[in-house]
Amino acid sequence: MANRIKAIGAGMPKIKLGRRAVTDDLVEFIARSTGLNESGVRQVLLELRDAVLFFNLRGQAVQLEGLGTYTPKISLDGTLGVAHRADNALKEGLNQTGAFKGEILNRENIGKTSDELLALWNAGHPDDPVE
Repeated sequence: MANRIKAIGAGMPKIKLGRRAVTDDLVEFIARSTGLNESGVRQVLLELRDAVLFFNLRGQAVQLEGLGTYTPKISLDGTLGVAHRADNALKEGLNQTGAFKGEILNRENIGKTSDELLALWNAGHPDDPVE
């Protein structure tokens, strides 16, 4: 008998991720878009990282308009980390009609409920149903 999480996970829509854009990609893109030289862009990105760390180490969240908010957090064992909450402009930009150019796997299942995904699993896996 299949597990409910496995069955839903198999049918739910997913974004097929391409190669990760790394710092060099960002530096080149920003330099090309702004006319700034790549070494200057790289330095600004490093300073931005250091600035977020500086304020987070003092218990202050950092809001970067258009990107989001970086907030220091702590776990039960005392380990510190950073929580990121994406800016609404970023989320809205992703959701503009026709803007997304990537590949969506199981696109046909967008809008289906978990019960509908389970029914699809059971129909496709009669030897391994979810109850």
